[in-house]
Amino acid sequence: MDHSPASPPILSDCAQIPLTRVRDGMLIAAPQLDQVAEETPIALEYNGISHATMLATPADLEDFALGFSLTEGIIDNVHDVRGIELRPEPSGVVVQLDISSACAARLKERRRAMAGRTGCGLCGVETLPEVVRHVAPAPDGPPISVHAIFAAMRAMRTGQTLHQITGATHAAAWAHADGRIALLREDVGRHNALDKLIGALARQNLSAAGGMMLVSSRASFEMLQKTASTGCGILAAVSAPTALAVRLAQQSNLALLGFLRDNDAAIYAHPERISA
Repeated sequence: MDHSPASPPILSDCAQIPLTRVRDGMLIAAPQLDQVAEETPIALEYNGISHATMLATPADLEDFALGFSLTEGIIDNVHDVRGIELRPEPSGVVVQLDISSACAARLKERRRAMAGRTGCGLCGVETLPEVVRHVAPAPDGPPISVHAIFAAMRAMRTGQTLHQITGATHAAAWAHADGRIALLREDVGRHNALDKLIGALARQNLSAAGGMMLVSSRASFEMLQKTASTGCGILAAVSAPTALAVRLAQQSNLALLGFLRDNDAAIYAHPERISA
């Protein structure tokens, strides 16, 4: 399993914070230290022009920048990015991307002023077509065993090292059809974790088709849209989907599973992609 950062993080992904505990209604006098997940402003710049500022965990930032660029349609593929540089500042981290002139011109035409909050995937979108944009249907493929999906979800939970330390982060993982986790990324924001995962897949030249995406959150429309943009045919979520997400899954030939816990799940779209 690859859960190492794409490069050494500029900032730590968690911090030690003093606290006072309460046990059985009684204050414990001795102060203790707790590990708390970091939440840092991450500014994305394209060809020197500021585009978006998101709150994210400051690790795997190259993956995050690339995945965000792909899922937002700013670039078409990894080759549209000529370079990524991280510039730490006292208030956060600036991620500078050098993208192709064609992509830069397209971005200029549909310029967005977007200030994102943790877990917010659509802040600053100006028009409805920008939200519900077309996504190509996932290619057909052999069904994947539900037992492999359960095994992958259990493996993802085990691999959530930052969540085990802090209890405050989401995870997104991509697994092979047999349930083996290939990549896993964590972040305080569920959208950010998925963008990091998609960026990692692209940077490692791995196709998402033929495997499955897993998320430790609900399956909202944006999470479906990001998954569908990769060509992956299965998204499994710990919590519930939204109705708009289910409709997008149906249109995108994407199997959508929710409430995936222990050996239980609910299949909301394309059950033919899942086998016993």
